[in-house]
Amino acid sequence: MKVEMKQRTKQFAIDVWRLCSQLPHSREYNSFVNQLIRCSSSVAANYRAVSRAKSKADFINKLKIVEEEADESQFFLEVIEEINSNLELTNEIKRLIKEADEIVAIIVASLKTSRS
Repeated sequence: MKVEMKQRTKQFAIDVWRLCSQLPHSREYNSFVNQLIRCSSSVAANYRAVSRAKSKADFINKLKIVEEEADESQFFLEVIEEINSNLELTNEIKRLIKEADEIVAIIVASLKTSRS
């Protein structure tokens, strides 16, 4: 497991949390924000768990979880981007969508390598 990827996924979770702390507090936003915080932190937590895999199958399974959670994070970021009215947050939301997309791409490439 690459240390830089471990740090990158952790930073992603922190950056998403910081973004979420700046979003409006309403029943509607809160449901999206709570989901986004859960799945973005799960990206980092599950990537960390990859290093503790007990077998190749467990390793692949843990990577699949990271892929799913990163994709889910990207989804919620895209929804928030569409409903967001705070133009100051737009660039950060776009950056985090790109980061989630890059994490998914890296994990997918790692899965292909692991399976071959």
